[in-house]
Amino acid sequence: MQIDTFTPKAFLFDMDGLLLDTERLFMKSFVEMATDFDVSADEAEAFFITLVGSSADKTTGALEAFFPAPFDLTAFDTEWRKRHAKNIEKGLPIKPFAKELLTALKATGKPIGLVTSTKEQPAHHHLKLTGLFDFFDTIVAGDKVAATKPDPTPYLTGAANLGVAATDCVAFEDSDTGTTAATRAGCLTFQVPDLRPVDKPLPDLGQNVVENLGEAAKRLGILIER
Repeated sequence: MQIDTFTPKAFLFDMDGLLLDTERLFMKSFVEMATDFDVSADEAEAFFITLVGSSADKTTGALEAFFPAPFDLTAFDTEWRKRHAKNIEKGLPIKPFAKELLTALKATGKPIGLVTSTKEQPAHHHLKLTGLFDFFDTIVAGDKVAATKPDPTPYLTGAANLGVAATDCVAFEDSDTGTTAATRAGCLTFQVPDLRPVDKPLPDLGQNVVENLGEAAKRLGILIER
């Protein structure tokens, strides 16, 4: 899909790793806890990066396979999320150009949606904490759809909620999983790579790969203030 001939009717954003720097905070807590299982920091970080963009169910299965038995998944997950929540309350960084791009898009009057694998309650909390909640006309959370990324259902749902076809939307993603979902839905998709394995090439999905959201805005001809 050519950017210069495309007129979007709506915009759809991922959240973690794209708008908010939650992934690094989540990884910090994970690495701290993994050392209790004699897992090195490097090994823990490498494993965590493979989880980026995954749904809660897929993350659960990966954790059970990663840690040696006996492993109390419920206790681990509860403590992990408790530590993560404490870190977030100390401050949740917004990714470069995120608020500026959302502000510019809001001024166009075109609808904006959020499509995230995060469950609804924490997604709403994080957006309100960072002042981004009111930018969105719909929020599609991971626990509110029948299928999660890389399935296109979340993006198809987000577009439908905004009253447009997914093929008329621009999507912004960071992970390969999310980018796959957006492109399968037919969105013109920008990928802003964040945490990913250093030796893993980006998938060739027809997406537009950019360094940051500011570059995406420039490619779309959107002026943002910085």
